Amino acid sequence: MTRECHVRFCERLRGKLLRPTHHFGMKAHIGVDAESGLVHTVIGTAANVNDVTQAGALLHGQEEAAFGDAGYRGADKRPEAQGPNWFIAMQPGKRRALDLTKKWARLLEKAEQLKASVRAKVEHPFQVVKNQGQLFALFGLANLVIAKRSLMGMQARGAS
Repeated sequence: MTRECHVRFCERLRGKLLRPTHHFGMKAHIGVDAESGLVHTVIGTAANVNDVTQAGALLHGQEEAAFGDAGYRGADKRPEAQGPNWFIAMQPGKRRALDLTKKWARLLEKAEQLKASVRAKVEHPFQVVKNQGQLFALFGLANLVIAKRSLMGMQARGAS
């Protein structure tokens, strides 16, 4: 018995919650053209991969500016992501902590809103993929129901 198996066995005996050993899931990292909204790069990774590690691979080399959410903090310091000016979103906690009674904080908030309006274009392809995926799944289920009805009808006719 390996050490990990022994520890998990002992945890089970003591009624402790088990530590998860497997994490399933994936992320889709996409590069989108700001003018057209068309996706030019798609990278799929495991869910535990940090966004910033994929920043350089999402660039096609002609960008003058790149926008990312807070997960891409530090992208401008990575050698593979050099080139464009990076505009990374402020962390949500820091943004909430801004005192909007101060002029500089209002300017920062306005800058964050502008960055968010550009980043919003990245969300549109995900909406299309999600909605089309739902349609394909629902029509696939409809096909199964229709096929079941016809099979049940054939079985009833064959039994009599």
